[in-house]
Amino acid sequence: MRPIIITAFVSLDGVMDSPGGGDHPRAGWTFKEVPFVAEAYELKGTEQLEASAMLMGRQSYDEFAPVWPSMVEDFAEYNAMPKYVVSSTLTDPEWHNTRVLRSLDEVAELRQGEGGPIIVHGSARLGQALAAAGLVDRYHLLIFPVTLGSGKRLFDGNATGSLKLVDQAAYSNGIIKAVYDVEY
Repeated sequence: MRPIIITAFVSLDGVMDSPGGGDHPRAGWTFKEVPFVAEAYELKGTEQLEASAMLMGRQSYDEFAPVWPSMVEDFAEYNAMPKYVVSSTLTDPEWHNTRVLRSLDEVAELRQGEGGPIIVHGSARLGQALAAAGLVDRYHLLIFPVTLGSGKRLFDGNATGSLKLVDQAAYSNGIIKAVYDVEY
């Protein structure tokens, strides 16, 4: 079985909306409102090296596909690995090595296959659906010392399982790394 790992930047009040840019009124809050400390982001490099595939929802695909392929140094591994988009409307993905999945049943089949971890970036709705279906194995969270009040949230109250903290760290800029395994 291939573990599905949801990775997210979240505010202290659980919002994951527009951390680097987007439609939220405080879009870019991760970099605009919290001083940069390199070691706080080491988890991101590790994820890219350990993941064997990336899974995302349609909106995340639409945001990442025009940008990440040109970021050769920052996202070389992600650009090379297989990518899966859960969408009922996407028909011809242009990002290299991308396949469309039409349902959570197809995600479950992918998870049951051979290979390493499947990483889920920035997809609030997909993350919530995966959690409700019992398809999430781990969360990699970087929790930022800001409150946003509104926006897309990582958890909507429908997730199954309990969480077991397996790794954590706190950084000088107030970011907290929390890695949780889901126990069903």
